[in-house]
Amino acid sequence: MFGRRKNSGSAKDSADEAREAEQVVDELDDTDDAAGARRTNLPPAPRPDGPWDLSEVTRPGEGRVDLGGIFVPGVEGMELRVEVAGDAIVAATVVLRDSAIQLQAFAAPKKEGIWGEVREEIASGITQQGGVIDEVEGPLGWELRAQVPVQLPDGTNGVQLVRFVGVDGPRWFLRGVISGQGAVQPQAAGLLETVFRDTVVVRGDGPMAPRDPIVLKLPNDAQMVPEGVQQEEQTNSKFSGGMGQLQRGPEITEVR
Repeated sequence: MFGRRKNSGSAKDSADEAREAEQVVDELDDTDDAAGARRTNLPPAPRPDGPWDLSEVTRPGEGRVDLGGIFVPGVEGMELRVEVAGDAIVAATVVLRDSAIQLQAFAAPKKEGIWGEVREEIASGITQQGGVIDEVEGPLGWELRAQVPVQLPDGTNGVQLVRFVGVDGPRWFLRGVISGQGAVQPQAAGLLETVFRDTVVVRGDGPMAPRDPIVLKLPNDAQMVPEGVQQEEQTNSKFSGGMGQLQRGPEITEVR
């Protein structure tokens, strides 16, 4: 996860800075630059099957867990883990049997999606670590299937298979990181993909700089299960972390 900017001025100054950053990105020219670079920040594509913006859902809390910045669909037998960066909750992970999906929402420009650019950053970060990336068009659109180098418990080197999925919405971007059997056998990840599609993002109306994380909160009736806190080394890309990129926080067991 990338670090949050420290607030060295007043709340008004911070809001003005975020608004200016948003405006600068929104006013970028729509044509390619002189070098002929391929444009990646295209307008957000239609989302007929989700994920959803809050304005598109009548009762977002019906059948979903309210985490403030996102509403996560409840699935029988799932565990819901929230993860922190500093003192802010910025991600949620749904664990289903031997698979998991990490959900993380970010602010984005009004007129441009960022998933194309984010995919390039993730791919670059993983290949620099010696990993392998395959960009494919999957059930959720364009995604990255990665073989990420890891150290196994016995000290030997191995690889972890991970799927990075993402969708651009109105002024927000939702990223999912699928691990476990859902990444090893993508055809077995149908329920996790449904969770991703049926997630509702609450961007809010306040100014936010593009790529700032949309902060989450614990539900009022959360039942906490203690977990050890761990922190893994960060990579250069703001979006290239996998399941262990953030500190693991409280776990919520959703019983249905």
